[in-house]
Amino acid sequence: MALTPSTMQSLGSIAPDFEIIDVVSGDPVSLDEFGDDVHGYLIMFICNHCPYVKHVADQLTALGKEYMDKGIAVFAINSNDTESHPDDSPEHMKAEAEARGYTFPYLFDSDQSVAKAYTAACTPDFFLYDQNRKLVYRGQLDDTRPTRIESGVYSHDSQPTGTDLRNALEAVLNNQPVSAEQKPSMGCNIKWKTGNEPAYFG
Repeated sequence: MALTPSTMQSLGSIAPDFEIIDVVSGDPVSLDEFGDDVHGYLIMFICNHCPYVKHVADQLTALGKEYMDKGIAVFAINSNDTESHPDDSPEHMKAEAEARGYTFPYLFDSDQSVAKAYTAACTPDFFLYDQNRKLVYRGQLDDTRPTRIESGVYSHDSQPTGTDLRNALEAVLNNQPVSAEQKPSMGCNIKWKTGNEPAYFG
């Protein structure tokens, strides 16, 4: 596990569009999935195996249910190489989404092009855009992290609350500016296919 920070893409950047498969429905999904009546867009790069994602997964479920009802379009994307990490395969993604109760699309970025377009670097990595698809937040969910103990089992010293991301979401919903003081997300690096690593990796 290589601890990797997010790239902290420039605020104000426009969300790159995509069309990739939702592993649960089997249908292609794009940023237009939720229609025009959307107050913001949350793109989350996650996976199944990463302990940093496992640490926050229940909070992601809660965030999805709460903020999709408020008009935020939420998408989760897995860009990991499934040859090196078979636990992140579409079949396992579907089982994970159903077990966790994810209500947002869980998308498989098979050629890793979407991760590159967003300069995603780690799991989890969060990108929040306003109604005009301008980037207003990129960074951590909150300050909590999993702790590795000697047995290899990951423990949680404190439960995630999603404070940082929730504050940004509330600002978007209330048409308020999001604080520019943002801390990078930290997690496992995206597992790039050999020879497909982006220039910003490493």
